[in-house]
Amino acid sequence: MKYNELNVIANKDRKRVGRGIAAGQGKTAGRGTKGQKSRTGHSKMPAGFMGGQRAIMQAIPKLKGFKSLHAKAQVVYTDTLDTLKGKVDNFKLAEANLIANPYASVKVITRGEIKNKIELETQFASKTAIAAIEKAGGSFKKVTVPQRVKANKEA
Repeated sequence: MKYNELNVIANKDRKRVGRGIAAGQGKTAGRGTKGQKSRTGHSKMPAGFMGGQRAIMQAIPKLKGFKSLHAKAQVVYTDTLDTLKGKVDNFKLAEANLIANPYASVKVITRGEIKNKIELETQFASKTAIAAIEKAGGSFKKVTVPQRVKANKEA
């Protein structure tokens, strides 16, 4: 490799604009002519600023409604409860793959019939679902969402 073949970019000088016509970037210094963008201080405009008219955020349509911060209850139907017997809680429902997470709230809704006698312990149930469970000889008890047990690290 020869000294004249070295490609040294680290020591390149910055471009000096507005230093006369002969410099290549003279007069308007690459900003075009007139207007707000050609003036000093244009970079201080906030994002979405459109020259004093309504900002772009105000001009575009928004999605209606809102998104709730609370997670929706997982739904279980009464006809799927027919496969279970005895005491049924969040953990037993998760074990039977009827809900994804035992630490989330569960609501039981009527669909089809229930024939097995079960003791249902969940967070919510519709009135018709409670009536169907009691008609089959079972019972419903409203309980809170089970909390995860944190393992204490003592050293």
